[in-house]
Amino acid sequence: MQPLITISHVEKSFGTMPVLRDISMTIAKGECACIIGPSGSGKSTLLRCINGLVPVTSGSILVDSIEVNDPHLDKLALRRKVGIVFQQYNLFPHKTAIQNIAMAPIHVLNRPKDEAYENARRLLAKVKLSEKADAYPGELSGGQQQRVAIARSLAMNPMVMLFDEVTAALDPETKKEVLFTIRDLAAEGMTCVLVTHEMGFASEVADHVYFTDGGRIVEAGTPTEIFKAARNERTRAFLSQVL
Repeated sequence: MQPLITISHVEKSFGTMPVLRDISMTIAKGECACIIGPSGSGKSTLLRCINGLVPVTSGSILVDSIEVNDPHLDKLALRRKVGIVFQQYNLFPHKTAIQNIAMAPIHVLNRPKDEAYENARRLLAKVKLSEKADAYPGELSGGQQQRVAIARSLAMNPMVMLFDEVTAALDPETKKEVLFTIRDLAAEGMTCVLVTHEMGFASEVADHVYFTDGGRIVEAGTPTEIFKAARNERTRAFLSQVL
């Protein structure tokens, strides 16, 4: 199967500080990839590089034949293909849930207002928040705000969804709501790349797991290979602390 994302020998440094070192991976359409590892191992930076938010120092990232490192990159074309959800919800506090979701399709994609709002209602139903359409972010729990943020990214009809530790700031109950939403997306065939500390969730939904440390991919494999039979000593040491 032709990869949807191809990352080849990517390096990223901030000044003299190397953050990503010779990162290579391929992610097929419909695949769910989970990236795990200690804090500071470059996981979030890699997601930002895939979405073009952070330029790579060297190497190549192809997303559906778009070269993300192209100096003439059409960032709008890339953002239409790649949605990203962060730990912070970043919703507009003065806009309702449905307005937050409909804004980008109206103002970026030039969709008719009626069409954008109809799609926003469908997406609110998808994340099980139909009854919160007219609620403002301040009236929603953290988990509900995060699900609105996911619906907002889906409104751009992306081919790939990136999730950057989206449950890190949530309590256990609301965390489950968000994880269920992501699990449903992956089960429907959405290509997903997750940076997560939720090892149980990663073992459940991932097709491939990548363990990173010091800016490198130390080990990669299926969830069974990584969580049950890790070959690398550093991987085993990390998992012994978090499982």
